[in-house]
Amino acid sequence: MNLNGLPGPNWSADEICAACQGDLHPLALKGIHFFNARHFFEAHDELEIAWREERGAIRDLYRGILQVGLGYYHIQRGNYAGAVKMFLRCRNWLAPYPAVCRGVDVETLRQDYSYAEEQLHRLGRERLQEFNILWMRPVIFAPPGGPDSAGNGA
Repeated sequence: MNLNGLPGPNWSADEICAACQGDLHPLALKGIHFFNARHFFEAHDELEIAWREERGAIRDLYRGILQVGLGYYHIQRGNYAGAVKMFLRCRNWLAPYPAVCRGVDVETLRQDYSYAEEQLHRLGRERLQEFNILWMRPVIFAPPGGPDSAGNGA
């Protein structure tokens, strides 16, 4: 059990640090591209395959990104309860990761989904249709050793 009494990662700090070295799984990268294009269902599919294929701590980073995207997907579909549930879950998966992991700006992702979650709660179920799509911020990704970002419009 982890934050909020939900199942969460049980990786050590050393395992997480080691997992943050190297490159993203190709399907995780593809999933981030879909995420950044606001194609959250497709992002989920790619990230889920990457998550299932990984055996180390990096898999939970993929799971966290996937669940942020599902939160946004639920907002797009008008499913308030589903969005609340996904934001609660993604917190557990993303919390242990450092600010940057395999080029993913995890800290900005945490800030962005937290802001979106605040707006979700502020609007409530009754005003969910007022949720501004611009609050669904992209995943910032700069490949380790790479000069630019992937899918960030940079």
